[in-house]
Amino acid sequence: MSAARPSWLLLDRSRWRSILRPFLVQKKTISVLFVISRVNCSFYFKIGACRHGDRCSRLHNKPTFSQTILIQNIYRNPQNSAQTADASRCAVSDVEMQEHYDGFFEEVFTEMEEKYGDVEEMNVCDNLGDHLVGNVYVKFRREEDAEKAVLDLNNRWFNAQPIHAELSPVTDFREACCRQYEMGECTRGGFCNFMHLKPISRELRRELYGRRRKRHRSRSRSHERRSGDRSRGGRERERRRSRDRERSGRF
Repeated sequence: MSAARPSWLLLDRSRWRSILRPFLVQKKTISVLFVISRVNCSFYFKIGACRHGDRCSRLHNKPTFSQTILIQNIYRNPQNSAQTADASRCAVSDVEMQEHYDGFFEEVFTEMEEKYGDVEEMNVCDNLGDHLVGNVYVKFRREEDAEKAVLDLNNRWFNAQPIHAELSPVTDFREACCRQYEMGECTRGGFCNFMHLKPISRELRRELYGRRRKRHRSRSRSHERRSGDRSRGGRERERRRSRDRERSGRF
């Protein structure tokens, strides 16, 4: 004779479902919240790069259109590769390093403007982390110019290495920069996850961005001249018509 089953095994399926429903709902809610929490990677959204790369547990939503492009790992700081044997001193002086950097910046900036379009802003990262080292961000005036630049640059080489360019979600570099670094207080050094932007010399900044302002002013003046010529031509035509109407007796 078989032993009697426990009373809890005699509950029907609907009864079991009503008992377990709160736990199932709670589990489903937790999983939904987990999915929502990994939708966007805040670091990728702010700086256009993430130290986890493709292994990041959150999503990197790459933009389909943007004014800003990222050229990855294109700048090489000579001070980072010219250390002495004991790594205590750098063989490249600060003056030589600044001259080297200004030359690089001017070359890239001029190439971007001459081939693709007006550049609003260009920044170079001085970080040491693999996802930020040598990154160059170029913000164009027009999204069409940024798209054209990405398509062309990915078929070009620089310093015997292929160029990797992509559209970047970065639009406000103030949000992407490390504020502690700007105040000289960043404790993470070159491995900080926010941008450490390398400054160019004041003379080069005046030359590059001043040249752009002069070009815009000349364009606006030429546009005003063309508009003035059209308006003067229109006034002259109107005077001729009025004289013709007076001769013919018409108003």
